[in-house]
Amino acid sequence: MFWTMKISGLVLFCKFISLGLYTVNAVYGDTITLPCPLEVPDGLMFGKWKYEMPNGSPVFIAFRSSTKKNVQYDDVPDYKDRLNLSENYTLSIKNARISDEKRFVCMLVTEDDVSEEPTIVKVFKQPSQPEILHQADVLETEKLQMLGECVSRDSYPEGNVTWYKNGRVLQPVDDVVVINLQKIVDKTTGLYTLTSSLQYMPTKEDVNAKFSCIVTYHGPSGQETMQSEPVVFDVHYPTEKVTIQVLSQSSTIKEGDNITLKCSGNGNPPPQEFLFYIPGETEGIRSSDTYVMTDVRRNATGEYKCSLTDKSMMDSTTITVHYLDLQLTPSGEVTKQIGENLPVSCTISSSRNATVFWIKDNTRMQTSPSFSSLQYQDAGNYICETTLQEVEGLRKRQTLKLIVEGKPQIKMTKKTNTNKMSKTIICHVEGFPKPAVQWTVTGSGSILNKTEETKYVNGKFSSKIVIAPEENVTLTCIAENELERTVTSMNVSAISIPEYDDPEDRSEDSSEKVNDQAKLIVGIVVGLLLVALIAGFVYWLYVKKSKTASKHVDKDLGNIEENKKLEENNHKSET
Repeated sequence: MFWTMKISGLVLFCKFISLGLYTVNAVYGDTITLPCPLEVPDGLMFGKWKYEMPNGSPVFIAFRSSTKKNVQYDDVPDYKDRLNLSENYTLSIKNARISDEKRFVCMLVTEDDVSEEPTIVKVFKQPSQPEILHQADVLETEKLQMLGECVSRDSYPEGNVTWYKNGRVLQPVDDVVVINLQKIVDKTTGLYTLTSSLQYMPTKEDVNAKFSCIVTYHGPSGQETMQSEPVVFDVHYPTEKVTIQVLSQSSTIKEGDNITLKCSGNGNPPPQEFLFYIPGETEGIRSSDTYVMTDVRRNATGEYKCSLTDKSMMDSTTITVHYLDLQLTPSGEVTKQIGENLPVSCTISSSRNATVFWIKDNTRMQTSPSFSSLQYQDAGNYICETTLQEVEGLRKRQTLKLIVEGKPQIKMTKKTNTNKMSKTIICHVEGFPKPAVQWTVTGSGSILNKTEETKYVNGKFSSKIVIAPEENVTLTCIAENELERTVTSMNVSAISIPEYDDPEDRSEDSSEKVNDQAKLIVGIVVGLLLVALIAGFVYWLYVKKSKTASKHVDKDLGNIEENKKLEENNHKSET
């Protein structure tokens, strides 16, 4: 069994052997402390320490008298200046060496007896941390090669070395894992240096694998281990697959973009040169791992390939270059006359279904424009725009600036103001370019204020004046633009003479309502006229029949009177 004793600050690891022997475990370089296993008897004369040679012969090294209290050390070169024998006969040996592993014997002598008790000394030396030396620069797959040597120095007793990969023990395998362990003893110190070489055949799976070694050695407390720093090796393996990629800032490619093709191999080290095959080219283009195409057009659509320079492996990808064409007819600035027809078409050609919409004067239109009979309100700035929603940034537009021209058209109206002291005369004008309006007055009347004009909208505006005519006057409205000069006059009665007011001119929608009302009134009037005509005709027939009847009555009445006279005459004659 083991037991521990602490003396003068030193820790002794002792083992009691069943045969009565003690074992002291010492650390290399420390002080060995050997207590005398015997009890000091009465009448002790002196005590001695000796050690036994391998052949069993004794070598005395220390003597102490119990009476004179003096200590003597024998002339043994290995122990010169290293020994100390205390009063209780404990022997200390400084700077423990491997050669101190011996059988030491404590002797106590009295006049009657000599007692002896042996102690076994074991010396242990912890090795230096193992390190992997002579490391391979690279490891090539499918090839058995020297990976490195694990070296652990200055240990005692001899230990053992074990190799690990990713924390798992590497077991020897023929032609795959070959391990050789060499143990060298220093003849001076007796310490061991362990060198374990590892030959290894790597695979692709050994990329980033961590190799290490552990030395197992014996210490005073038992078996212990020490591990080296892990080492990662550069594993070279051939390319087994080639991959081509399209490097682009967007997931889709449109005309005008730049395209970078990247070819890569899965070997280590990766291939540095490739052959790129471009649509329309019969031979591969030798390049580094990238090939750049700038400002691509739609004809760049197609299958692209790359391969190793020996053409042994190849990969391909398909590139679609999206495009979008727009043709607006007509486009630019177009001038037409009011009432004319203007066909407009916006034709789209694209790599995918495109979205088309129209904008007029910065407002999106619900339908495409159609001009069968141009009106002033049709004038404006038109934009036909199209986009490919799946392709970022692919948008086209063309513009049409439509100008609708027309000669001046004039309509004049009048009304008496509520104060009955003046009249307002309005000249309603249509035309483009905007006509300039002038007024002339023929006759006596006072113009009460300056001419006022309304806002020019959709080719229409109005100009009005307020006048107090003293007599019948004639007002003339003159409208003139680049196309024509139009003159219209209106007679206005004196303010003292009542007259009907003209209906006010309204907007186009109001005009349509007025026209509808006018049509209704005309229909009613025409209906009334027809009823009156029919009634007149009936009355005429009635009168005509009445006159005829009266003549017959008068005739009958005459005949009766004549008969009465004849009867009266006849009666007188008879008398």
